[in-house]
Amino acid sequence: MTRWAMIADLERCVGCQTCTAACKHTNATSPAVQWRKVLDIEAGSYPAVSRTYVPVGCQHCEDPPCMRVCPSTATRKRADGIVTIDYDICIGCAYCDVACPYQARFKVSEADFAYGADRKMKHEAVREDPARLGVAQKCTFCSDRIDFGLEHGLTPGVDPRATPACANACIATALHFGDLDDPSSNVSKLLERHKHFRMHEEIGTGPGFYYLYEHGSALPDDGLREAPPAPTTPSRLRTRGVEPWHQKHWDWKAAGNFLTGGVGPGLFAAAAVAAVTVGPQVLLGLLAMALVGLGLLLVMMKIGRPLRAISVLRQPRWSWMSREAWVALVFFPVALAAVWTGMPALWLAAAALALVFLLCQGMILREAKGIPVWREPGIVPLIVATGLTEGAGVFLVACVLSSALAPLMVGAAVAAVLLAAARALAWVAYRRALARSGAPTKALIVLDEYRPWLLIGGSIVPAAGVVVGLLIRSMTAPAFAVAGIAAAAAGLGFKFLLITRAGYNQGFALPNTPMRGAGQAGPAVKPGWTLP
Repeated sequence: MTRWAMIADLERCVGCQTCTAACKHTNATSPAVQWRKVLDIEAGSYPAVSRTYVPVGCQHCEDPPCMRVCPSTATRKRADGIVTIDYDICIGCAYCDVACPYQARFKVSEADFAYGADRKMKHEAVREDPARLGVAQKCTFCSDRIDFGLEHGLTPGVDPRATPACANACIATALHFGDLDDPSSNVSKLLERHKHFRMHEEIGTGPGFYYLYEHGSALPDDGLREAPPAPTTPSRLRTRGVEPWHQKHWDWKAAGNFLTGGVGPGLFAAAAVAAVTVGPQVLLGLLAMALVGLGLLLVMMKIGRPLRAISVLRQPRWSWMSREAWVALVFFPVALAAVWTGMPALWLAAAALALVFLLCQGMILREAKGIPVWREPGIVPLIVATGLTEGAGVFLVACVLSSALAPLMVGAAVAAVLLAAARALAWVAYRRALARSGAPTKALIVLDEYRPWLLIGGSIVPAAGVVVGLLIRSMTAPAFAVAGIAAAAAGLGFKFLLITRAGYNQGFALPNTPMRGAGQAGPAVKPGWTLP
């Protein structure tokens, strides 16, 4: 077998950005896109200051999360380990972007050139690919050069015409490329001789990009190397593009799917209970369906190639986005049949499908491995509890407004309070889990700032409203209405902030900083994180 891999020698990289320029020249990417870029990390205080340059890009993982989430099968992994994108079937949903822990995916909606459309440079005019617009794009390890070389008897990583452009251009021979499964290859020998690590290895993606940080066997410990002098002032960390930043592509339209697509299933489940007990609830059923449909419509407005939206159904084997679409495809006709016929069995079947749809929404976030506060497993029960609480809150308001639902008002009020309590417990468990695993500091600040609104406004206020409504008959209707509105509004606000303000990506981290000169390999670097 063949497993192509790249190595970056952190002791040799000088941060010249030649690999970045070579990549842009070869692939004619937009000025805002860097498939291969070099991070600049400066740590410490005088006189103990270190500076590290770290080439990054697509890691061509053994278990690529981008491929797992892709609903259209556009992202695939070749037998030789290279992860590719089929631009002709990608729908531009950017799910792979939030699933990538290495910030290696890009999405550009309009053609852009270094000096404007009327002054294309020669390589831009020749190599610019319109098929990349509106869809995901990333480093391909120059697979076309590799394939060309293999067809002509060349060895990738050795022969320039068969080697990725970035490795070819490196002036310090810091980048190396070769077959990891060949023990005699250049990359295998380097990994055998030198200490190395892979970035974010704890996530379990099995990246195919290795970093050398200490030439342990090349420089024997002769006792002459001394530790760097202790800093005279507290250590500081100065970075450029290393700390987590907010994801760019899931905006308010994506958040809308989790808002209306979350409250809709909860409301339909409540309407199904009403249909079984006091009779069919046509308006509530249609409203719940409309909310689910609105969420899906907002998603379609967000994707880069909306005319390809049907392709979202192609990958139910792996992608929870595909599963959500398939569940919706079954839910709507069953729900319409339930509303039309009034049959309790159909109402219950549609309610079950609505709850599965809600579960899919939680799992969509869970599989976004590039966003630490989304991938925490506790997000699933939190999203499900939030959707059910929102639905119960809206249903409680409907009970206040509709005389037909009046017999269910007290039961709906109690259910809303119990679900709000379950949501509060799910929140506490979720937040404690983040404290144990660590998360981007800015994301935690957003979540903690909203905590009083979710716990007080979303739990205590509904509980107080229900108690007042039960004790004071004249206040029952307005108190219950306030309780329902508060229970629903708190959840909607939380999900909106979760997507649009707390969605900070993984950023970059180094388990070890490289040895410099006669010094020792330095400590780990993980800027922008609150660690346990």
